Amino acid sequence: MLENVEKVIQKAKKGKYAIPQFNINDSTSAKFILEVCEEKKAPVILGCSEGALKYMGGPTVAVNLVKGLIKDLNITIPVILHLDHGQSIASCKKAIDAGFTSVMYDGSTLPIEQNVKNTIEVVEYARKHNATVEAEVGTVGGTEDGITGGVRYASLDECIKMSKTGISMLAASLGSVHGFYHGEPKLGFTEMETYAKETNLPLVLHGGSGIPDDQIKRAIMSGEAKININTEIQNAFNQGIAKYYKEKLNLNETGYMLKNITGKYAIPFAKAIVAEKIELFGNYNKA
Repeated sequence: MLENVEKVIQKAKKGKYAIPQFNINDSTSAKFILEVCEEKKAPVILGCSEGALKYMGGPTVAVNLVKGLIKDLNITIPVILHLDHGQSIASCKKAIDAGFTSVMYDGSTLPIEQNVKNTIEVVEYARKHNATVEAEVGTVGGTEDGITGGVRYASLDECIKMSKTGISMLAASLGSVHGFYHGEPKLGFTEMETYAKETNLPLVLHGGSGIPDDQIKRAIMSGEAKININTEIQNAFNQGIAKYYKEKLNLNETGYMLKNITGKYAIPFAKAIVAEKIELFGNYNKA
């Protein structure tokens, strides 16, 4: 059963831990993420970008896939299916119509007045379908899945204006980047604390891959209640495949059957990252 994010995100905010958003790109990633989260009894947000949805075949495919896995794998934890970086009102509505229980409307490149106006429209539509909404102010740096931007810190004024739209989560960009970091991340912890207090909203940290553990823990204590992880999982998966070919592991046993290669090498690497993040975020046994 898919849920919206409201209950789990508010519980995380009060408990000073973070709900992970692990992005899915296919049935393989959705399956191993759900398996680890069930084992850890950790609520999870499964994120799908517009690019991933196009690759998978569309939002209805993603909804049916996740619902099928929840049923067949006997998943008992709260699972939220979330559109990541919805670039238009129409794409958010399409995801909601398909059965997504949460959407992110990303109007961060627009003037704040237009971003707020569009977000309100998405929120009103989502409420009619028992879905929740995340919005973004400021700009997350780096590039991921076709989304590129330079780092621009969100302002308190922007955050307060966005907090009045009815959203359930606020992605206030404060120094994080998509993809891998080049150098040390410079996160605005003071701003996080201020914005979380002034808006009374759970904050969302995009670009969580590669941030040192001590900074992740400090961010959570500063108000970040949802942290997005994508790059590290995909990189770990690819490292497993690379190890298989570089070391010529079990070629006689598995041949070149993809399900065997990924099952024995790539998936364990990726699962380890998922488990590590759940522990780091303090999300285990919170279902």
